Amino acid sequence: MLHFDAVVADTHNDLLMAVAARPPKHWARYFRDTWLPQLTEGGVDLQVLPVFIDDWYRPEGALRQTLRMIEAAHVIAAEVDEVRLCLDGGDVSAALADGRIALVLAMESMPGLDSSVELIPTLHRLGVRVASIAHWGRTPLADGSGEDATGSRLTAAGVEALAAMEDLGIVFDVSHLGASGVAHVLELARRPVMATHSSARALLDHHRNLTDDQLRGVAATGGVICVNFLPAFLTEHPRKVTVDDLVDHIAHIASVAGIEHVGLGPDFIREVLHDVTPPCCEATPSGLDVEAVIPGLDGPRGLPLVTEALEKHGFSPEEIRLILGENVLRLFRAELGVRR
Repeated sequence: MLHFDAVVADTHNDLLMAVAARPPKHWARYFRDTWLPQLTEGGVDLQVLPVFIDDWYRPEGALRQTLRMIEAAHVIAAEVDEVRLCLDGGDVSAALADGRIALVLAMESMPGLDSSVELIPTLHRLGVRVASIAHWGRTPLADGSGEDATGSRLTAAGVEALAAMEDLGIVFDVSHLGASGVAHVLELARRPVMATHSSARALLDHHRNLTDDQLRGVAATGGVICVNFLPAFLTEHPRKVTVDDLVDHIAHIASVAGIEHVGLGPDFIREVLHDVTPPCCEATPSGLDVEAVIPGLDGPRGLPLVTEALEKHGFSPEEIRLILGENVLRLFRAELGVRR
């Protein structure tokens, strides 16, 4: 089957949240028992692991929980033979050649750093190779897309953070960044940027999705836009979503940005939220319907369905390979950990 013969890259899975919710002595075993089978059955070869901190850790506990999640990733890599934590493109290639899943650490909104840009090299030393600087709301570095009405660009510290990341070889992630912030990044970027989990605004007018101009801008840097699978970002009727709605977003982004600039950023969040969220607090701050999923695509096991749908929609094997992972692999081989 084409899916299992191709390189499959998932650029956004919050599974570290679930791992770190457990006592440290159980981190590796929980990953091995719960997540490794899903990644293997889904054919995942390269997995980006974002560090995202829930609101109840903020502000005092955010940096401590950030370090805890980073440590969890290192423990997994040390104790689970089937994976390898990758610091550069050579590591990624070596992991794939050995038949291991390449893990890449990412930061989602730089939790706990505030405006302390001098700590970005510290994160780099700890293995972080992809990062964004905002989530839904405002940070000391930039505004998230939920604050689009402010029209805010990057702060002075945000501009400094972008430069520091580019110097170190940390790929800048524009997912969640406000529209004016994305424009600002695209003005300043000297290296490829990516969107780890964003869909097409032309198909659904949600502030978390990217406009055609933004898609073209990311592609012009040499970057990749990885499509989010959350139904709330794909269709106005999340409980009626199908894999065809997802393929529509993939096809649109390919038509606007180019087939060499599309990837997969599923954001399989339902299982993680069920795992870590107390029953008292099930509402999400964003108001998203996180219970809605594409049938069969509630987790990594379902990823072969995407390949089948792409085949049915007339994408060639070569195009499907690019979408599934070769575009992300190309970017990571060229950029991860490569200092300017």
